[in-house]
This record gives sequence, C-alpha cells and structure tokens, in this order.
Amino acid sequence: MSELHTPQAGDDHAPDLDVVGILMRQHGDIRNLFDEVEQSKGDERRDAFHRLVRLLAVHETAEEEVVHPFARRAFAGGEQVVEDRLAEERAAKETLSALDDLDTDDPEFLPKLRALRTDVQEHARAEERYEFTHIRRSTDVTNLATMAKAVKAAEAMAPTRPHPGVESATANVALGPVAALMDRTKDAVRKAMKNG
Repeated sequence: MSELHTPQAGDDHAPDLDVVGILMRQHGDIRNLFDEVEQSKGDERRDAFHRLVRLLAVHETAEEEVVHPFARRAFAGGEQVVEDRLAEERAAKETLSALDDLDTDDPEFLPKLRALRTDVQEHARAEERYEFTHIRRSTDVTNLATMAKAVKAAEAMAPTRPHPGVESATANVALGPVAALMDRTKDAVRKAMKNG
C-alpha cells in the first residue's frame, strides 16, 4: 500500500501564525475528507477513511493539549465552553468507534459515517462560534503564534499510517505503542509551547 497523505494545516503555504487559522483550515480539510470517503469505493474509500481518522486524531489531540487548556482560563465561561466541546467529542468518538468495527464496504458504513459527519460538523461549528472567537479576543498575536507552533508540532508527531480508535490522547493511555506515540505528540506540543 502506498504512503497515505493527510492534508495538514499549512499545505496551502499560508503562514501558520494563528492557531485559530490552522484549526479552521483543519476543519475544511476534515470536511473534504468526509466528501472523499463518501464518494469513493474499495481501497480508495479505506485509504480516505484512514486519512480522515488520522486528521481527526491530530486535530483533537492538539485541541486537548493546546486549545482547551487555554480556553478554560482565558475568558469568562471558558470552563463550560470546553466541557460542552468535550461532550460533543465523546459523542463523535462513540460513532467513530462503531465505524472502526466495520469494513468500509459494509452496507452499514456509509450511514454511520454520515452520522459521524453530522456530529463532527456540529462540533466544529460550536468550536468556531464559542471557543475560537473568544480565543482570538482573549490573547495577542504572540500567544496565537505560540499555540500555532504547538499544533504544528502535534501534526509532525502524528502517525503517517492511521491507528483505528486513536481519536483522543486521553483515551489512549492503555494502548501500548500507540500511547507512546501520543505521549511523544503531547511532549512535542508542550515543548513547542514552552519554547514559543
């Protein structure tokens, strides 16, 4: 099988100086990958789905390590905003888990994928409205750039091959080698934040 290419923030060659800009581009990449999965078949669908799972894992890990901690303390109501986003992420992870148990050619796959897409898109809209807007208002360009650097570090540490079920750093504590990878990702994010 050929190496899978997952879109990453910065593939459009825009400067990654704003964490919100990176995450918004990732939302667009995620929407495009959902389209690709739905419109393809066989091995192409399987590869597109693996890239989608990988990007979702990178995105959520970056949010858990960078965005949510900042939002919790940066603006009034931040704690509740983060708790609401985490509840949405849990619902999406349950649907993703059900998808992981299916072959991409299974007749149940596309309906479950569409349910996941609905959950993920609702979550993304809520992030953009309730979290990202407040983050931009609550900090300066230096902090936005530091968080952007940390998100890029998470992308660099993420696997190039997907690992089904790896949609949350928190959920991966007991998964052996995958947990080690996620720990390295967290460490890279923390180092980037410290050096930013």
